[in-house]
Amino acid sequence: MRSALLLTKQKGMAWLFACFAGLLVLSGIISCGKANTAIPVGANIQFQVVNLGPDLRPINLWVGFIKRNIAYSYPTPSGYFSMASVDTPLQIRSALANVSTTNFVSIDTLLRGNTKYTLFVTGLRADTSITGIFTTDTSSTSTPGRGKIRFVNASPRSPGLDVIANGTTAFTNRAYKSVSKFIEMAPGSYEFKISPAGSPLNVLKTLPQVSIQDGKLYTIYSYGIAGRVDSAAFGAGVIANR
Repeated sequence: MRSALLLTKQKGMAWLFACFAGLLVLSGIISCGKANTAIPVGANIQFQVVNLGPDLRPINLWVGFIKRNIAYSYPTPSGYFSMASVDTPLQIRSALANVSTTNFVSIDTLLRGNTKYTLFVTGLRADTSITGIFTTDTSSTSTPGRGKIRFVNASPRSPGLDVIANGTTAFTNRAYKSVSKFIEMAPGSYEFKISPAGSPLNVLKTLPQVSIQDGKLYTIYSYGIAGRVDSAAFGAGVIANR
């Protein structure tokens, strides 16, 4: 009888120990999951949204299923803002109350510390082609005495595009949704002309007096539809990334 009671007591203690160990393991798993999504102090993550959908109208950014209470309108960049959370997914939805809450864009990319990002939202609601162009806005240090610039073609239905800087071709035949590499340029004031590939006289847009500074990064982007003369007309802009 005594041995039976002892055996029962030992089994009970073993069961309690197993439960306790299981709780520790579960706690560790949960902690690891949070470590992958929470931003450490001083992570310095900067994010930007650029609404380039001609018929998209205002949009919201949702981070980890929580709406950021700012609407982004065509075609103005939001400017960089600090991310308080990197819980995924990052989602773009309409900011209008009478529009479906379906996500136009959804991104699951894990963001890195000390990094800047831009989400260009482009395409057309009319043909359900809304899409995102997600860029990392950092690059290796440029040669002393040089700046860097790249080109993003975010113009729906566009052909390949060339970009000419002060009469010299900087980017050639960049397809829709493509993101070029950063290239180095001497500091100074530039006139950038954007045209269909191989047709330099057919200038779609001119960006005059764009200042390139030593050690800085810039992104030229196109938007709108070539040939249109209304609010969806072809356009271009410049973002200072650093």
